[in-house]
Amino acid sequence: MDEASAPLTGALQGEAASFLNFCRIEKGLAANSLEAYQADLQKFVRFADGESSGAIPDVEAVRHYLDALYQAGLGGRSVARHLSTLRSFYAFLLREGRIAGDPTEHLGAPRQWQTIPKFLNLEEIERVSQSPDAQRTTGARDHAMIELLYAAGLRVSELCSLGVGDLNLDLGVLRATGKGRKQRMIPVGKPALAAVRAYLETGRPALLKGRPSRYLFVTARGGPMTRQAFWKLLRGHGRKAGVFHHLTPHAIRHSFATHLLEGGADLRSVQILLGHADISTTQIYTPLMRSRLRKTVDEHHPRA
Repeated sequence: MDEASAPLTGALQGEAASFLNFCRIEKGLAANSLEAYQADLQKFVRFADGESSGAIPDVEAVRHYLDALYQAGLGGRSVARHLSTLRSFYAFLLREGRIAGDPTEHLGAPRQWQTIPKFLNLEEIERVSQSPDAQRTTGARDHAMIELLYAAGLRVSELCSLGVGDLNLDLGVLRATGKGRKQRMIPVGKPALAAVRAYLETGRPALLKGRPSRYLFVTARGGPMTRQAFWKLLRGHGRKAGVFHHLTPHAIRHSFATHLLEGGADLRSVQILLGHADISTTQIYTPLMRSRLRKTVDEHHPRA
């Protein structure tokens, strides 16, 4: 039987599992990226099973699937992410000789509106940061986490996976491990360093109670802080500070990038600090650059 016309129910699910193993073992993708790939592919497999075509989906089937995502209410950015997953999946199948051609090769990416991500202003950041009671052990930890998240523009997974040795308090430099296990060095300002130093002196030892841990930020049980737990903590501090809208760890990361650009940083530097592999990802902030260029011309050009 030809590989491209293999029975769908077993074949496609098996191919998806092989692709995920390839991403985990050979590409070394982080757990979060693997979870996103798996969720996208499971949705695609369910759709393909429902079509009952009896073959690995061709270009028309993939196009039908993307149309179905739109009809289900997904926006352009979400559909583009699904298409990106399928591109990687079909490239793997083609490279392994499972299919004769890539049906996603000539599919155009969905149009995505150029919108500035949601971010907090400096006064809101200050209120959220000061919300935890730094005199308490958990408050000292939460304050240090929020300060460091904003100071370095980290992803929440990067923040929670930080080891004690990843932050050099004397040099004021942090080593973050991002997607694909790629590392980058980020300078950290004095307020965040002071908050982490205070947490290390009192909060962390009180939480660990003599138990060993390589992680910088720990829970009362001595384990590492999880993404889900930090989201919940951050929302609680937001409510206490009166900041209810758009408060997520990623919104603070967006605030880091936005405030840098508003302060005069160039897009390439922000790309490096955020750990974006491609400048196109950082270009979601270009509306900010355009508004600053307009202001620069108005203020400094003799014929503005």
